[in-house]
Amino acid sequence: MSASGDHVEVAVIGAGNIGLAVAYYLVRKYGVSRIALIDPRDPMSLTSAQSGENYRNWWPHPVMTAYTDDSIRLMEEIARESGNRINMTRRGYALVTRRSDPADLVEDLYRGYAGQGERVIRIHDSGSPHAAYRPAVSAAWEDAPEGVDVLCDQELIRKTFPAYARDVATVLHIRRAGSISGQQLGQFMLEAVRSAGGWLIRGEVVGAERAGPFALSIASGDETVRLCAERVVNAAGPFLKDVARLLGEDLPVSCVYQQKVAFEDREGAVPRNLPFTIDLDGQELDWTDEERAILAEDPATARLTQFIAGGIHCRPDGAESGKWVKLGWAFNERAGDPHGPEPADDHFPDIVLRAACRLQPALRAYVGRLPRGAHHYGGYYTMTGENWPLIGPMATPGVFVAGALSGFGTMAACATGSICADWIMGGQPAPYARMLSLDRYRDPELMAELAGLQSRGVL
Repeated sequence: MSASGDHVEVAVIGAGNIGLAVAYYLVRKYGVSRIALIDPRDPMSLTSAQSGENYRNWWPHPVMTAYTDDSIRLMEEIARESGNRINMTRRGYALVTRRSDPADLVEDLYRGYAGQGERVIRIHDSGSPHAAYRPAVSAAWEDAPEGVDVLCDQELIRKTFPAYARDVATVLHIRRAGSISGQQLGQFMLEAVRSAGGWLIRGEVVGAERAGPFALSIASGDETVRLCAERVVNAAGPFLKDVARLLGEDLPVSCVYQQKVAFEDREGAVPRNLPFTIDLDGQELDWTDEERAILAEDPATARLTQFIAGGIHCRPDGAESGKWVKLGWAFNERAGDPHGPEPADDHFPDIVLRAACRLQPALRAYVGRLPRGAHHYGGYYTMTGENWPLIGPMATPGVFVAGALSGFGTMAACATGSICADWIMGGQPAPYARMLSLDRYRDPELMAELAGLQSRGVL
């Protein structure tokens, strides 16, 4: 790009999966070719690189269910078009509890699936024939059933999921759920944008002025260049607020750092055909008396001796023929600063492993002896208080936001890009699009409803 001032139709600030998806659907749905993606880093190298790469269509509210359903449909279109280059699988999500009658969880299911509940929710108890439940015999997304199977029969649970602890009493098997390669999805979209004439600018937006078109100042290397843009998209991930401030605006988001660990499962503790599994039950970690006393002495670690809410998750990682597994636990609720050093906790691998042993006892083989080469990493969940995204117009005319996708950025990228493209180009957005925009904060009835939900869907 020259310093003389190139001119584009849309400038997208941020080249993670969300920014790429916005650019992709501007190309695909509206034929926009003069698009600039602006980012000081390589595409998909920040938050997108730390994705769990999972997707599910269950949420405790029908708006979010419809939104992720649409995103999964769009991912399926890309899977078909690309010969499943994005490695889409569908073994489901298994939400696990030791409660034999989790009526509140079933209530959440019916609320999330709204009028579809009677059709898509199937209860399997001791009086149901086991043949009525169809396990995930294949990873192929085309073969999986819709809806949710609620397993309340411990004999059926042990037969289907023998790796789980014997005290598991209920499994909610979300069927339209699985995994994809987020990097391949982003690369597919980037290639389409470039083929249409769009390009990537390596630099940081440090100024924005409205004088007819927007004049963006971009710090790139040792120089600052200017780019004129008719419309601007704020898809800056953890830096959404920074971009908003350049325009004199603020956005109601915070950044919360969450961590994961992946390692080679040499003992075969986690079956390769296991769904993405979440232990919903909170717990106190199984420390020795000596370990507990040492942890309790330090204010920074004392909380680890107390009860911690549920949400520990585990899944096989990579190809079915591989050996790696991935563990995570989004228990941190403290907002952090994405500008500073990442607040990685050296204790986390041990913490998450001990917690996972409660659900999958065979993982105890790794307590205190994680395999060499284990990968401990993390990233920021950029989120609103209600854990819904922000997609649509900002206060400044011609500026749009696509962000605050918390821990669901990969699964919701396609729908986010499509909806944002509709807002930008004046198309017809989805019926629920207004509720995912900043406009929802002017709807006291909706906000009161969200505040009353017992779950925000944070996993």
